[in-house]
This record gives sequence, structure tokens and C-alpha cells, in this order.
Amino acid sequence: MAKVEKVTQITHNRFLNYYELSTIKRVGGHGRYFMASRAKDIADLDLSTGVNHPDGVVIFSLAGEKRDHVVLVRQYRYPIAGWIYELPAGLIEDGENYREAAVREMKEETGLKFSPLDVDPMYERPFYNSVGMTDESCSLVYGYCEGSISSDGLEDGEDLEVVLADRDEAVRILRDERVAANCAYMLMQFIAHPEDAFSFLNAAEYQYRN
Repeated sequence: MAKVEKVTQITHNRFLNYYELSTIKRVGGHGRYFMASRAKDIADLDLSTGVNHPDGVVIFSLAGEKRDHVVLVRQYRYPIAGWIYELPAGLIEDGENYREAAVREMKEETGLKFSPLDVDPMYERPFYNSVGMTDESCSLVYGYCEGSISSDGLEDGEDLEVVLADRDEAVRILRDERVAANCAYMLMQFIAHPEDAFSFLNAAEYQYRN
């Protein structure tokens, strides 16, 4: 069975670090594997703790009088040297729970006031983003936004535009633009359920009926 023998920390940065893993392969023999993590040191890695705590939040929010627009950000990302559509998102700070982080991040990125929904925990528990190269995981938070768009809370390193997309624009974005994976999936939900974009959150009732 494959396993990790030893972990070596290569970088010591504030937000993201690089680790080398000495491994045993499934068929035997030694190997090397490299991964990135939000963990500050080896002791905090998920492979060390065995616990999946959310590093950040991703926010699926509706806005507008009829709540028929989804809140997106079009952000410049250095790894692709270009723009990509994403859901508002950010890291959870010390002392915050994920819903508090979602309210803060939405305000900082968009200027909007975010009101989270109270949903079944299975929809908000943390899921891994790209487990082939990182143990980063995020909780997805759902809710509604109101207020005026503002860029006053952006950090110097953030370059983004706030987009309130109706369903026609959501279809265009899916067809024509670069889109982050979690954003693309939630846009599909938004498009598929014009009467209630949050209707899929009721699916948890199925397990109690059957």
C-alpha cells in the first residue's frame, strides 16, 4: 500500500508553502512527491493531523431585487497571466468560523453585505480543491447580498471586477470565458434552476425520507 515516510518543508511563507514527501509506492520502492499547502509547518498538514479543516471559503450568493443575479468576480490571476471568473472567496482568519469569514471576504472583495443561509452541514463541510497537488480545502457558503459595489476593501495585490450576472450572462461566461471549476459548477446550478437557484440545497431531505 502506498504511504508517506517522511515530509520535508521547503519554504516558509505566510500563505502558501512547498513540501517534499518521501513515499513508498503501491508496488514497492521509494518515490518523491511534491505538494503545496496553506499549512505553516509540517505539524499542521492534513497528512499529519488527519483532520480536514477549511483553509478558506467560497461564496455562492444571489443579488438583485428578484435575487436573479449571481455575484461573481472577474480576477487577474498570475499563474495564468490572465483573467478568470470566480466566486468570491478568501482565507479564514484565526478566530473566525467559515460563515464569519464569508461575510468579511464578501465585504472586502465586493463592498456588498452578505447574509449566509442556514443549510444542512453536508453542504458547507470543507472539500479539497485540487488534492493531486495541495491539501487546501474550502467550505462553500450560500446566501444573499445587498448594498453597493465598492473596491475600497481590496488589497494591493488584488485586481478584480465585480460582476452581477443574470442567467443569460452566466451562459455566455460558461461558453466563452475562463472559469474556475467550483464557479462553473455553481453557474450550472444557477442556470438550471431559474425559479430557485438554491433548490438543490433541499436534496438533503432525501436521506431522511428514504
